[in-house]
Formats: sequence, C-alpha cells, structure tokens
Amino acid sequence: MAEKWEAKDKLKPKGLDGISDQQIEYHFETHYKGYVNKLNEIWEKLSTADRSKANQNYSEFRELKLEETFNFDGSLLHELYFDNLSKGQGQIPEDLRKHLEKDFGSYEKWVEDFKATGVAFRGWSLLVYDLNTGKLRNIGADVHNTNGIWNAIVLMALDVYEHAYYTDYGPKRAPYLDAFMKNVNWPAVSKRYEKAKKIYEIFK
Repeated sequence: MAEKWEAKDKLKPKGLDGISDQQIEYHFETHYKGYVNKLNEIWEKLSTADRSKANQNYSEFRELKLEETFNFDGSLLHELYFDNLSKGQGQIPEDLRKHLEKDFGSYEKWVEDFKATGVAFRGWSLLVYDLNTGKLRNIGADVHNTNGIWNAIVLMALDVYEHAYYTDYGPKRAPYLDAFMKNVNWPAVSKRYEKAKKIYEIFK
C-alpha cells in the first residue's frame, strides 16, 4: 500500500495583518494542497514502478524520485510556513533572540539578512538551526528541493514565490516581507528551536 500525506487544514491562518484571507485561501488550497496531492500521486506510482529500468539519463523511476523530493519539500515547507504565521503572537523569546544576536551581531542584523535572503531567492528564505555547528543561519532556496544544508532544521519558513503575495501586493515583494515579520508565530518558532537545541546536544 502506498504511503499517503494528509493535508493539514488546521494550519490555515486567518485574520493576519497585511496578508489577506483571500491571499491565504489561494495559497493554501491551490498551491499547498497541490503539492500534497501530487506527492500522493507520485507515491502511488512509485509503489508499482519498474526499478529494473532505472536510468540516470531518463527513466520513469528517476523522474518520479526527482519529483518526489520537489513535492515532499513543497508540502513540508508550506506546512512550516502556515504554522509560523499568526496574528498577535507576541515577541521573540529571549533565548532565541540571544542566539540570533550571537550569530548575526544583533536581532536587527538578522532581520535585515533574513529579508535580504527573501529578496535574493526565488522560492524561500529559511531560518535554520545548523546541527553541524550549532549556528543559526539564513539560507535561501530557488526551488523547494534545492540549496538546502544537510543536517539543518528549519525554524522559520518564508515563502517568497509570487503566489504567496501577488493577490495583495502584485509584484511588490518588500511590503509582503514586512507583513510577514508582523505576523510571525513566535511560539511555534520557539517550539522548533527548543527541539532543535535538544537534537544538537545529541548530534554534536
């Protein structure tokens, strides 16, 4: 029986400041669920794919495996994105702020770098906990399944594909980045951070 990913409707945020419910509706129902549906379709096809015909230049198995990572990461990153959006979720926790200050010089410099990453890349700006070094890093991705760092845990995900903001802002990405930062669900980010710290202590 093929594996199955269930879309998580409970993650859909509402009433955000500067990101409309209509924007979220399009993004969640069309794009996020589109990745989930295609991932399930790929898993179904992989369950019967002919592995004896696998080929590095072209084969059905190769194409399915390539698109598996694209749609898996697309599903996962969108779930992290929607989960770390919520109106009125307070300030960044002090321990996380201190870690950012240590690695970036100040909280403000981290925000500047995080936003700049969101401008420089076509798909994602991601705050990650690097388990190799214990550092917090901002990394960018042009596509869901590229540009990542092995052994890094995503703490905060910012979708910068046009579909994330065109309904509200057209081609203007900067005001969307500002709106995102006003709606960060810091308790959700902090929960990921605390888990990552525990894993790092085991991993190092």
